[in-house]
Amino acid sequence: MALLVAANTALAPFAIDAYLPAIPALALHIDANIHLTELSISVFLLGMALGQLVFGPLSDRVGRKPVLLGGIITFTLSSLLLTQIEAFWPLMILRFLQALGGGACVVNSPAIVRDCFSGREAARVLSTMVMILMLAPLVAPTVGSVLLTLVDWWAIFLFLALYGAALLYLIITYLPETRTPDKRSPHGAGQVLRNYVRVLKHREAMGYIAAVSLSFAGMFCFINSSPYVYMEYYGVSSQLYPFIFGANIVVMALSNRLNIRLLARYSPQQLLRLGLGIQLAAGTLIVASVLAGLDALWWMVVLIMFFVGVNGLISPNAVSSMLDHFPDMSATANAVLGSLQFTAGGLAGALVSGLQMESIWPMVLGMVGASLCANTLLRVLAPSVRAREVL
Repeated sequence: MALLVAANTALAPFAIDAYLPAIPALALHIDANIHLTELSISVFLLGMALGQLVFGPLSDRVGRKPVLLGGIITFTLSSLLLTQIEAFWPLMILRFLQALGGGACVVNSPAIVRDCFSGREAARVLSTMVMILMLAPLVAPTVGSVLLTLVDWWAIFLFLALYGAALLYLIITYLPETRTPDKRSPHGAGQVLRNYVRVLKHREAMGYIAAVSLSFAGMFCFINSSPYVYMEYYGVSSQLYPFIFGANIVVMALSNRLNIRLLARYSPQQLLRLGLGIQLAAGTLIVASVLAGLDALWWMVVLIMFFVGVNGLISPNAVSSMLDHFPDMSATANAVLGSLQFTAGGLAGALVSGLQMESIWPMVLGMVGASLCANTLLRVLAPSVRAREVL
């Protein structure tokens, strides 16, 4: 069951990152601007946000397995249809449908863990899920690059469809329904909405949500633009691109390990502010380097590694601090955070790609702007962090 949950968790990272190396080739195939084609990443993120909001509460009422199977079937069929696209709008519509299915899958993973495990067993399963989430974005661009080189862009979507089909078989065969009738929530849609409003009205919690969401938005300003910036602007090959992109994930994993060690001495709120400060400093250096004409590829790669990689300090501490305020409804609070996080990433990426500028400036200004807003809103909405640090 732990392996099934981990495989289910990897669905979304693979769908986001596997086709990044193929975006220039896909843009050429559908006769669209590369920046417009990059909007399909933002559309996917928005679909994931909506999928989590809708299907999270639904799985609490009807059970995990029906929602999970419906999500995987939607994801698999959309992936198959994506192999046949010939124009821009079918790409956008099918990526959105693919994301809705992915959202139904991903939102169920922590719920299944909570249903089946507790204590140290739960910690082990959740650690496996986090490791998969770290490894999937590292492996996915390499898989996409190999398929692009050996076959063509459509092979990436065929791979995602086969992944979904294999996961569907395994879940039908080996995963029981984990939410038994006596555990199902008696509350209806009205109570779900009231719970959502309760989270949105909590000032300090929204400070943490804003911090992690805007940090995520800054990261997706880079992810959306990375195919153009690395392969078109700096001339990196599609074979080298996965390794440069994967360096960010390695740094993120290292910062996550560092965070675990530092938590023995410092509070999550202190480490959250440290991570946001490092991210803002890296973003500021990126802007200064471009202004000064010192934006050599190797230097930009290093700075972006710090900007993206420090999310290992930001995300877990922001989520932990936010959930402390909702011990009685952590799943609903997490759904709000996840939805706003993916929405922020999708909108930021759409804004940067939608400008359709043959320049690095939309990406770097989006990154530093998002980081500046994250730092500011945390201090405005969660001023009690300072008091907690003194304690």
